[in-house]
Amino acid sequence: MNSRTGTLLWISFFAAMTAVGGMIRIPTLIVPITLQTLFVYLSGDLLGNKNGAYSQLLFLILGLIGIPVFAMGGGLGYVLQPTFGYLISFPLAAWVIGTTAKKFKSEKWLGWIAANGTGFIVINTTGVVYLYININFIVHQQLSWEQALWSGVLIFVPGEIVKIILAAALARRLKPLMSCEGYQT
Repeated sequence: MNSRTGTLLWISFFAAMTAVGGMIRIPTLIVPITLQTLFVYLSGDLLGNKNGAYSQLLFLILGLIGIPVFAMGGGLGYVLQPTFGYLISFPLAAWVIGTTAKKFKSEKWLGWIAANGTGFIVINTTGVVYLYININFIVHQQLSWEQALWSGVLIFVPGEIVKIILAAALARRLKPLMSCEGYQT
């Protein structure tokens, strides 16, 4: 298989895994707990900034054209969901993770964790701002910044720490295997 075909397969694989991660969810008050961010972290770690971002952009496009890849379905109307801010941050987060991983020469454990941590910051900053704006100005309910931070970020921190460490461990093991197969990020 040539490297271009392999690259397209990996991009498609991570888009699909992000969709599967959304189907595994635990409901909370506003934002469900899913495994999507684990695959965003891994896409940036393993595919690099450009291809990681492409995988997440593919995921978004599939959902917006109506394929039910998002945690609660799909379609263009999904942009009105309070949680859409998290989803739109996925391509940027994968790009930042890939860029950070390369900068830190992420063969080292802490480099992978730092890279994934930057992705966490991108996802949650974008997500909580979108959540706040959506609830207050589209849904027309009152949500303070404190409530948005609590329900949109803080309750996820313990689980995200686990996902960041798990993604770092997987990336550390899988990155050399991907390079051995002729795949270059």
